[in-house]
Amino acid sequence: MELRHIRYFLKIAEEGNFTRAATQLGIGQPPLSQQIQNLEAEIGYPLFRRLSHGVELTPAGQAFYEKVQDFPQRAFNSILAAQKAARGETGTLALGITGATALNPHVPHTIRDFRHKFPSVELKIEEANGLELIKHLYDGRLDVAIFRSSSKDPDDLQIVKLGQEELMAALPANHPLAQNNHAIDINDLSDEPLILTPRDLGTSLHDATIKAFKDAGIEPKLGPPAPHIASIMSLVSAELGVALVPKSTRQLALDGVKFIPLIAPAPKITLIIGSHKTKLSPIAQNFIALATKVFAS
Repeated sequence: MELRHIRYFLKIAEEGNFTRAATQLGIGQPPLSQQIQNLEAEIGYPLFRRLSHGVELTPAGQAFYEKVQDFPQRAFNSILAAQKAARGETGTLALGITGATALNPHVPHTIRDFRHKFPSVELKIEEANGLELIKHLYDGRLDVAIFRSSSKDPDDLQIVKLGQEELMAALPANHPLAQNNHAIDINDLSDEPLILTPRDLGTSLHDATIKAFKDAGIEPKLGPPAPHIASIMSLVSAELGVALVPKSTRQLALDGVKFIPLIAPAPKITLIIGSHKTKLSPIAQNFIALATKVFAS
């Protein structure tokens, strides 16, 4: 049984006449009659009773009609669903972000635009540190992840560079260097305890900070560690040290903390979007393309 057999049957049932049905379908009456005979042979019972003025459904035909009358629409909807899935317009996207990258205004902008453009896609968001996000890309828990680049970015992930962000100094509000809001030299922080995320929790900001100090010929003086950007800010506010943080961190606006720019050229950190090379769905491709466009704007 083919879909065209059902289409032919339904048209005859609606018209109650083979001739009118054939005209509506754009085929000859003899071929149409032959197709219906084939359908009746497959079912094993006649579907139409021939009358002098046309045809009517038999009990078997009526039962068949009630079951198949929505088949054409269901088939059409199935085709649309397949096409939308192939274009990445339906389904689920598992997105990973770090707490620090979520502060970059381009990230919520990307998520908002994606939701507007693909409203039928279910978006699941997980927040974790960069190393965990990479692990979850490998095991398939995540489709894409936005995090900050480091020397440990794995070669077997697809990595797309989104942009760079300058680092700023986060200082206790009463720190002498924070009083006039003027840009400071990183050398001015050489004797300050440096608050960092432990490297086994997040390599990107840790490595970028250490590199910035060593590029300036400074051996960093380490202060207490902090696992997240929010806890880094909390320790800075408590006057336990200073930190280098992405410029977008200023949005936290924590009491007791001032963000001071560094003298140009300020060190930068790279924001990237990662995905599995061999498991890149159309939905993930759409998100990556949109994120790239947003960050480039």
